[in-house]
Amino acid sequence: MQILRVHQSSGLRPASLTRFNPEKPFLDGGGAVLLKLAGTSNCNGGGNLGRVAERGKGTVVKALLGLGGGLGGLAGGITGGLGVGLGTGLGGLNPFSPAAKVRAVVTVNQTIGGFLKDNLLVPSTIQDLIGASLRLELISAELDTKTGKEKPAVGSLAQWTGVNGLQYQYEAYFNIPADFGPVGAMRVENLHVREMFLKDIVVTGLPDGGSVNIDCQSWVPASITGKPKRVFFSTKSYLPSDTPEGLKKLRNDELVAVRGNGSGERKKGDRIYDYDVYNDLGDPDKSPDLKREVLGGSKERPYPRRCRTGRPRSSKDPQSERTDSGDYYVPRDEEFSEIKGLEFGVKKLFTLLQGLVPMLETVFIDKNLGFPHFTAINKMFAQGLNLPPYSQASLKAFLPMLIRNSVEGSNDVLQFDVPPTMDRNSFFWFTDEEFARQTLAGVNPCTIQLVKEWPIMGTLDPAVYGPQESGITKEIIEKEIRGYTTLDEAIQQKKLFMLDYHDILLPLVGKARELDHTTLYGSRTVFFLAPSGTLRPLAIELTRPPLGEKPQWKGVYTPNYASATDVWLWRLAKSHVLAHDSSYHQLISHWLRTHCCTEPYIIAAKRQLSEMHPIHRLLKPHFRYTMEINAQARKGLINADGVIESTFAPLKYSIGASSLVYDKVWRFDNEGLPNDLINRGMAVEDSSEPHGVRLAIQDYPYANDGLLVWDAIKQWVTEYVNHYYPDSQTVTSDKELQDWWSEVRNRGHEDKKDEPWWPSLQTPQDIISVCTTIIWVASGHHAAVNFGQYAYGGYFPNQPTTSRLKMPDEDPTEEEWKLFMQRPEVVLLTTFPSQIQASKVMVVLNVLSSHSPDEEYLGEKMELAWADEPTIKAAFEKFNGRMHSIMGEIDSRNADSEKINRSGAGVYPYELLKPFSERGVTGRGVPCSISI
Repeated sequence: MQILRVHQSSGLRPASLTRFNPEKPFLDGGGAVLLKLAGTSNCNGGGNLGRVAERGKGTVVKALLGLGGGLGGLAGGITGGLGVGLGTGLGGLNPFSPAAKVRAVVTVNQTIGGFLKDNLLVPSTIQDLIGASLRLELISAELDTKTGKEKPAVGSLAQWTGVNGLQYQYEAYFNIPADFGPVGAMRVENLHVREMFLKDIVVTGLPDGGSVNIDCQSWVPASITGKPKRVFFSTKSYLPSDTPEGLKKLRNDELVAVRGNGSGERKKGDRIYDYDVYNDLGDPDKSPDLKREVLGGSKERPYPRRCRTGRPRSSKDPQSERTDSGDYYVPRDEEFSEIKGLEFGVKKLFTLLQGLVPMLETVFIDKNLGFPHFTAINKMFAQGLNLPPYSQASLKAFLPMLIRNSVEGSNDVLQFDVPPTMDRNSFFWFTDEEFARQTLAGVNPCTIQLVKEWPIMGTLDPAVYGPQESGITKEIIEKEIRGYTTLDEAIQQKKLFMLDYHDILLPLVGKARELDHTTLYGSRTVFFLAPSGTLRPLAIELTRPPLGEKPQWKGVYTPNYASATDVWLWRLAKSHVLAHDSSYHQLISHWLRTHCCTEPYIIAAKRQLSEMHPIHRLLKPHFRYTMEINAQARKGLINADGVIESTFAPLKYSIGASSLVYDKVWRFDNEGLPNDLINRGMAVEDSSEPHGVRLAIQDYPYANDGLLVWDAIKQWVTEYVNHYYPDSQTVTSDKELQDWWSEVRNRGHEDKKDEPWWPSLQTPQDIISVCTTIIWVASGHHAAVNFGQYAYGGYFPNQPTTSRLKMPDEDPTEEEWKLFMQRPEVVLLTTFPSQIQASKVMVVLNVLSSHSPDEEYLGEKMELAWADEPTIKAAFEKFNGRMHSIMGEIDSRNADSEKINRSGAGVYPYELLKPFSERGVTGRGVPCSISI
């Protein structure tokens, strides 16, 4: 097919073109005749076009050649007839500009592999030169007063006008009727042969003298794919009841289009958002050992929902999806950025990560080989690991912080940078002070809790797991705090705190111990708040439930420095607790509470909140990349025998453990920072305090800085929500809002839909609370548990991810006890992860701790829709100012010598909640979204 666009002033008429078999001509908004011509999949198409142009005596003719159109014929035919017109166009002028006043400027991002690639003269580029690139249709916000129906759209073809950096610009002109009314939307058809990423459209010259901004930020498929044209609304936000009459149907149609019908397999490029359970973590077709339970959809394994892909079911397990189909589907606009010029993008990082981790498997012949001495661990930073040849030269180019040239120059070397914690103090990980400090200022500062009762009791069935009462007795505690206070006074004065992984891990101990080279305990660790404001560890309890003929076993350890044997048992017990803490951090604090639980908010928002809905626009920046990140995690991190299962306790049962925590612990109303602190006993409500809560530990860096960020988010959200929702009636009558929140609860978190703690949306304050919580989880909470992973876990003895050897005093054989007594360091090294496990984790933590160049930080970027609304613009500018103020406040806190949980000799300062950062592994920066 050919489309000819002939300006009416040329003297050419459709009748004179009948020999080209024209279809019915129609007028576009630029005053030109558009004709569809058949039979252009050969070289004659270009010659015919040239003859038409020649007959028009230089008149510019716009054409779209079919995919098979002959470029030779086109070039030859055009040369004679279009020389003047094309020459002028290439000179930077626009020969297509009619007298129409309404002008639309379209900005398209140059993308990797997109419709324009390396500026080569491919068919798409020629289309740009001759003008048939984009068809635009202005849509009125008003109905026709005579018919009561939508007014006819006014169309025009857009002309390429040039390149601005990494962006291409097009312009189109429209003659719109005097009674057209306000422009409410733009319909876009991509006439290229490839998709394009549309950034925005600016419409100027409107009859009222104003302009309209249309923020697209979306992929537009090529029309030849048969996918529907795209519709983009203006930046004016509307509640459903306020939607202009001319846009109501379009608003609803757009929502229906992205929901799909729940059937069929989703393909790359689709924009369908739907729900499914986690039934794609295993690969039973490959091996029976890789079969995994379905997470979600049952009382036994409740879980949030993921995005539906519709892939075929496994032939070996009908409950599971096949995972051998390459990329995991996510809706097109949720995929990683492909903007040209991002030489270090998130997508490339994950691709190379998936290549590097399997390569490590070939480096270590013995997968269970541990480190023979601590010097061998240090060599990973000083000398690195020799890597086998790698086919992709880009590995070193894109991971320069990990891959270096060897001294001999023959192989590449995997060499890790020294983590900043170790750089400040190479023995930081060994001390009790740092062990305790990191519960408040490390990478997992959101699990420490107040001890409220004594004795400490579990909740598990004693008939299955043994006695519920903790082995940490009053006598043990009072011996450790003698001279300070009594146990009763310590509890009353809120001086005792605990890491409690007992009831969560104990049910998994039996299964974990069936695996080779791994062990597990349930654990509790009790701390005392010293007068200095720091925590001091008092006791560790490790519990093994009854196994076979063996009864329950408990070991309680204290930092008794009077006995060398007790000192080493304490160090080994700490290593086990650190492995529990590391696993809980990765599986719960990080994966479950941020990545996994956020995906349903995104899916529901896309399905129920129109792009023009103010809450959709408020939350959209906080959903960027999350679905793609989660898909990549299912593919290579949390999948069967993936990085998590092969390195984090309890290995193959690790993701299943997150289902147990989701069932017993997770609740939306405790995900906001203040409620989370109160729920753990780390704060109480106090209206006289600056943030409305009084902390149990005043020098609690995560809480101190987090409350600054939380309050800033809440103030911004409050001003935003109050602008659109002046009263409760506007909240309850907002059908899209109510449907969104209902779908979050009843479909996205369906397994917990009947819980009584779900908030309802009845007042503006309800919206403020819900949105502030969602934004906090995606930004502040995620930043606090993610971007310090390499700083605190890069030297893995500080955060071992699994334990491979039981405690020496748990039913020891004579040989085991002898080895411990003679070589306790060997026992500790053998308890640590193996060399392959440690290497995998260090690579992954380095990548996950990295900021990409296109990172968007909290409070940094003004969205176009916000900028176009003066009240919202002013509110965001205040939010931006608060973020910059927080940067300075955190620097001041880290310089305060009295805040000894974040400053002092060799102490790594707490910067994880500093809002802004440079690219790379920096240990600071709060992105808007869960972007890695």
